[in-house]
Amino acid sequence: MAKTRISTTVDSDLLNEARALLATNDASLVEQALAALVAQHREAAIDASYAAYDEIPMNTPDEWGDLESWRIAAARS
Repeated sequence: MAKTRISTTVDSDLLNEARALLATNDASLVEQALAALVAQHREAAIDASYAAYDEIPMNTPDEWGDLESWRIAAARS
């Protein structure tokens, strides 16, 4: 993994709070924060891809039946 040096100014109180929470060096702290940001955006993209299913009611029949009936039957099992 290639490393890139960054230099920036951040809120002192926020940095100190994060340092106290993780008790690690600043480089690791920034990497963890960036990884969390990227993961959050990936999760949002995945959630958004499922939004199309919200447009069709669960009891709308298709060639396999309807999702609502399947969920009810699966809950009985």
